[in-house]
Amino acid sequence: MPLRAMLPLPLLLAALAVAAAAAGAPRPHPLDPLSAAELTAVRAAVLASPLVPARPLTFHYVGLDEPDKPDVLSYAYGGGGVASRHALPRRAFVIARAGGESHELRVDVANASSPSVLSHAVHRGAGFPTLTLEEQFAAVALPPKHPPFVESVRRRGVDMDDVLCAVFPVGWFGGDGEPRRSRVAKVLCFVAGATANFYARPLEGVTLVVDLDRMAIVGYRDRVAYPVPKAEGTDYRAGKAGPPYAGPAPAPGVVVQPEGRGFHIDGHVVRWANWEFHVGFDMRAGTVISLASVHDADADAGGARRRRQVLYRGFVSEIFVPYMDPVEEWYYRTFLDAGEYGLGLWAFPLQPGGDCPANAAYLDGHYSGQDGRPVEARNMICVFERYSGDVAWRHTEAGFPNQLITEVRPDVSLVARMVVSAGNYDYILDWEFKTSGSIKLVVSLTGLLEVKATAYAHADEVAQDAHGTLVAENTIAVYHDHYVTYHLDLDVDGTNNSFVKNTVTAVVRDADADAAADTPRRSYWTVRREVAEREADGQVDLGGGAPADLVFVNPGKKTRMGNEVGYRVVPGGATAASVLADDDFPQRRAAYCKKQVRVTPYSRSEKWASGLYADQSTGGDGLAAWSERDRAIRGEDIVLWYTVGLHHVPYQEDFPVMPTLSGGLELRPSNFFERNPLLTTMPIGHGRPLVNCSCAGGDSISR
Repeated sequence: MPLRAMLPLPLLLAALAVAAAAAGAPRPHPLDPLSAAELTAVRAAVLASPLVPARPLTFHYVGLDEPDKPDVLSYAYGGGGVASRHALPRRAFVIARAGGESHELRVDVANASSPSVLSHAVHRGAGFPTLTLEEQFAAVALPPKHPPFVESVRRRGVDMDDVLCAVFPVGWFGGDGEPRRSRVAKVLCFVAGATANFYARPLEGVTLVVDLDRMAIVGYRDRVAYPVPKAEGTDYRAGKAGPPYAGPAPAPGVVVQPEGRGFHIDGHVVRWANWEFHVGFDMRAGTVISLASVHDADADAGGARRRRQVLYRGFVSEIFVPYMDPVEEWYYRTFLDAGEYGLGLWAFPLQPGGDCPANAAYLDGHYSGQDGRPVEARNMICVFERYSGDVAWRHTEAGFPNQLITEVRPDVSLVARMVVSAGNYDYILDWEFKTSGSIKLVVSLTGLLEVKATAYAHADEVAQDAHGTLVAENTIAVYHDHYVTYHLDLDVDGTNNSFVKNTVTAVVRDADADAAADTPRRSYWTVRREVAEREADGQVDLGGGAPADLVFVNPGKKTRMGNEVGYRVVPGGATAASVLADDDFPQRRAAYCKKQVRVTPYSRSEKWASGLYADQSTGGDGLAAWSERDRAIRGEDIVLWYTVGLHHVPYQEDFPVMPTLSGGLELRPSNFFERNPLLTTMPIGHGRPLVNCSCAGGDSISR
């Protein structure tokens, strides 16, 4: 039966109104994030469906159920597949809670006036969906109404009006083998008072347990009391931290492009220099980069510009942050930020001139609130050209008599940026596209340390392992890790790729015994080439063994010189791997963090490194579990999973707010082009001008 006949009249009228408003809008790209109209249609379909009769019903995830990959590739690049540019489906994947169960639904929204539920299933395994913002706000409103908590606050001499609380997932620490059916979270509280940095002033020792489905406190413990750290010196706001400012003051400046921006945004498709790619938004992953292709001037034929595939789809799959204090109030702080909180949910509007330069353009997004209604997320992603002052390539030749030859090209790149403020930490997530054909992925950490109140007032008093650094009086910043795992579906000049390890191998020559050793050279190194056959071969610990180049190659495509075209994975620092015991419960949930590089065959359902249901997950689903199947990966459609890892030992300079610390990787062409593509870059003085203006009246430099 058509869903239109089943919709209650109010929902039908709402859906029809949204559909009418959207009727004149252009047909979306098949990978466009769901629009406000589509999210409204999804809500109407789910609430009207007899498959989920229980109430209340809450929406925890609504995202694009992307079309089949061959159809999308046909849409984007042609090739005569079954898909046309007007026929690809528009579907949503929904996780909702109702009746104490997690429901999975797929909804057809191709026609917003008559959405229909295509499938429904109930999740029976371990884990729960992402926490909604609304239920977290409801949970933190409970403690001030709980008499034992009120008494604990009174005993510490704290004004209840200064108390703020936050929700912390409980993780998983074993059990009877059955999945936990109770959806609970811990609530911890802090004292703001005269500072905005309430994380620096914890009510240490007080823990509340909240049943999120019942929205009721089901556990309370006040185990120990420590002095609440002072507010003085903790505030990071400009009006509180200064003036007077004693530090150096660089001259202000601004980037001006007199001819306008050098990139174009058509909906969600960005075109710049030799790059074209699609930018999407997801409430769990945040930024999603798709269909990144590069124009190869040397490969043009018959006057047609040739776009060559590089990356089908890329996004941050998970951010695992385990803290290293085993005491009762800290042992469970082993966050899975994407799966438990949602990176897109915690991405707030970017600040022009601060987060992004003056020449940036901004993209908005939409996500579903707990009630299913669309929420507009303004200025979530910025796109800008970066003029860093770096050199793309250069050479000075002094070998000719009476002649000096110098050629230099400035390095200009395009950046797509999102900032995720997941509680105390801020993650600046950059996708940087370079005219050399490289894509740099950079994650920069800043924000506020998560600290523990203590009786210690000086480092000399610390007589045992404090599990952190004393950064201020009564304040220990706890040791912890950050593991940022990227899902990168590379399609190097096509879908069938192989993963190659080019290992540097030393060769020692015995010049006395080897008759062929006709020079006194005693040693050199060469490369041992290994093609990974199965998933086990595609797992790499960057900190162990001999150095190696890691390359994705297309064995069916070669350069004129006969080399397989490829892209190599270049670590950009921050290559730590987890040192937790394999049988420790947090490690079992994020076992993939033992290796920075993993390669798996493409599967439409394998997106989230921590599994689809990360909250209270047990490790049975996710990247490590998939890899155990040891599937074939040679000459297949394969996916790179890369984990940027940091062991964070805090220092006083990280308090009260942490200077940015960065890591990442580069996807760099390796025999992909016939020559250096930068040779076609215009030299200085030609093309689009840039003015770097020193607005304080200093020298200005133009080109």
